[in-house]
Amino acid sequence: MRLITLRDALREAMTEEMRRDPRVFLMGEEVAEYNGAYKVSKGMLAEFGSQRVIDTPITELGFAGIGVGAAMNGLRPIIEFMTWNFSILAWDQIINSAAKVRSMSGGQFGCPIVFRGPSGVAGQLGAQHSQSFESWLANTPGIKVISTATPYDAKGLLKSAIRDENPIMFMESEVEYGVEGDVPEEEYLIPIGKADVKRQGTDVTLVTFNKMVKVALSAAKTLAEEGIEAEVIDLRTIRPMDYDTLIESVKKTNRMVVVEESWPFASVATEITYQIQRRAFDYMDAPVIRVMGADTSVSYAPNLVSAFLPNPTRIIKAVKEVMYLKK
Repeated sequence: MRLITLRDALREAMTEEMRRDPRVFLMGEEVAEYNGAYKVSKGMLAEFGSQRVIDTPITELGFAGIGVGAAMNGLRPIIEFMTWNFSILAWDQIINSAAKVRSMSGGQFGCPIVFRGPSGVAGQLGAQHSQSFESWLANTPGIKVISTATPYDAKGLLKSAIRDENPIMFMESEVEYGVEGDVPEEEYLIPIGKADVKRQGTDVTLVTFNKMVKVALSAAKTLAEEGIEAEVIDLRTIRPMDYDTLIESVKKTNRMVVVEESWPFASVATEITYQIQRRAFDYMDAPVIRVMGADTSVSYAPNLVSAFLPNPTRIIKAVKEVMYLKK
């Protein structure tokens, strides 16, 4: 086992899969000559050449469409968005082509493609560059949505995504690219659709994903100092979601708090809350509470960015509320 950064884990996943399968190629803005906007694709142009590591113009709709067409015709593209905020321009290709082509063609065409890049708030980037898209995309049948928090998960899940026969939306975090974590030297895959228990606990279940995992673990550490043991579950895959792991945890803890940095309306947390009350109502000692981003656009001012995001203090307050403790 060695410590590597999230960006290096992603690069290893793509490089290994491109060596293994000549049909895999990478395309996006600045992925080649500039080594990637966040240096995720550093050195890949030198190894694979300009036919497989392809710089594009600033035309998300155009290169997403090229990727979808390539996938329908037997290739396995990885399309990098400099940020998922820019992907909105390409949603006609993602939603109306990639997600629907298998169904509309009666299975005659598939679309094994990975769209990847950073999602969510990354500091002072303003309202148009600070949005989370997991719940938006997970609303669409025909695609899978993955959102990663650690180098280990990012590498194993990206390799699985590249080999998958379906269109995959792969969400990363701009502020996590330099974070280090343990990653094995040997090859491994992580199954899509399987959550991971990042911390065992007995008193309350904290469910989250992407960079909020770190925030939830911080809250759990503080709670432990007060004698409250929180179980922290990293969803990893948003669609298909691993409800079984969530339910098994609730059977043990009888309480749940869901943490998500996105807006509260029609969120991933909303869906989890519904499914838990439907499937595990008899095990619950309190209603599920959500700790969400604020129901407003993200501001540029640092203090307002902090006010927008979930934090350990808000999570601890929610935990004490579901445990009926004094606030």
